[in-house]
Amino acid sequence: MTSLNTSLNGWSFHPFPAFAPTLYPNTAFWNASNPSKNLTYQIQLSWPFSWSSSPNLASNKSALTMYVLDGNALGTTAADAFKRRPPPPASQPDGLVVSIGYPLTDSVYAISQRAVDFSPPLPTPGQTPPSGADEFLAFISKTLRPWVRKKIFPSVTFKRDALYGHSFGGLFVVYALISQPDAFDTFLAASPSLYWNRGYILDEVSNRLGSLAGSSTTPVGLWPIGLNLSQPAVVISYGDVEQFPVRRRKETEAEFQARKRTISTRFNSTMTVSCHDLFDRIKGSGKVRDVVLKEYAGQEHNSVAASAITDGLEYFIDW
Repeated sequence: MTSLNTSLNGWSFHPFPAFAPTLYPNTAFWNASNPSKNLTYQIQLSWPFSWSSSPNLASNKSALTMYVLDGNALGTTAADAFKRRPPPPASQPDGLVVSIGYPLTDSVYAISQRAVDFSPPLPTPGQTPPSGADEFLAFISKTLRPWVRKKIFPSVTFKRDALYGHSFGGLFVVYALISQPDAFDTFLAASPSLYWNRGYILDEVSNRLGSLAGSSTTPVGLWPIGLNLSQPAVVISYGDVEQFPVRRRKETEAEFQARKRTISTRFNSTMTVSCHDLFDRIKGSGKVRDVVLKEYAGQEHNSVAASAITDGLEYFIDW
């Protein structure tokens, strides 16, 4: 395992001490810090069992890479999902997970900072909290990805990349799709917070991706698998009880009705409708090679996150 501190584009990457061989094998953590921005991210890398435990010694390998937001909550989930899969045929690439989290000790979510990092910019001044989505996307694309490829795995041939986000992270994934559709091959948005700013992002999808109306572009879904990979693929997922809750086993009718009233005032009160709306807008744009809408029966907002990771990586790999 490399122990060197590394720097790139004003960001310094400081490695954590190595784990015992039986604890998180072929997994490593770094803090990525930028003093001028007063920001620190906790980066987790996970690579295949068949590779050297020192990533800089991996050679004659190729890899797909999945970038995962809210790494404290979901990074290990994604890493384990990859490592549970059988090794790919020798002719196919392996899988890496790069998760972006925060240096936390009392939660798996950095509520205040993720609200900045994941919030798309608004056209009106005085946005609260301020939008950091463009800077965060630039960090992933222009600093983190080159660091992974050139500093950590310099002898690996990198293939396609996916971006996964859940909830507010899902909102960021949608924003990344419409602002830099060529930044990733596959965009995975799980239970995206489409309610944000009264559904502003939905209108932005239509404004930025446009529509097939009056266009000769081949409609979405008619491309053979593996063709036209220059256009991204998209998976949108949600739980069916996010918007339409069901009574729990030990819940009284009064408690159930009270919970339904609470949900009706919360962000996920329109999850099903909004995800269908997003799907229709993306599909109608003709700007993606494929778009899938996945509903998870019996699942709520939090439980969707892990299911969508497992299914999302299978979709990503299958291309």
